[in-house]
Amino acid sequence: KKAEIQFILGQRYYNGHGVEQNYDLAVEWYRRAVDQGNANAQCKLGHCYYTGQGVEQNYNLAVEWYRRAADQGHAKAQCNLGDCYEKGCGVERSYETAVEWYRLAADQGHA
Repeated sequence: KKAEIQFILGQRYYNGHGVEQNYDLAVEWYRRAVDQGNANAQCKLGHCYYTGQGVEQNYNLAVEWYRRAADQGHAKAQCNLGDCYEKGCGVERSYETAVEWYRLAADQGHA
């Protein structure tokens, strides 16, 4: 429960809902939640690394965080990981692996 609240606080700062938008503080709250294994926060931290919001852009770290969430069955992270494989961002390009991750996400209704 604590990790979910930390994730929600991260989302508030990321989106500027009820607080001034601040990607640095969003990342700080996401990190607190990922320390407890929160898959939502792992996926969002991966997104921050992918886009360079609140952290220095780093596709390798984006893939690492997406994978941690995807391995927990997080559909959006699975889709994002598929994107990384399709584009060759942080991993060697592999359409076959991309399709595998896309299928896992699609099997959960995420398309």
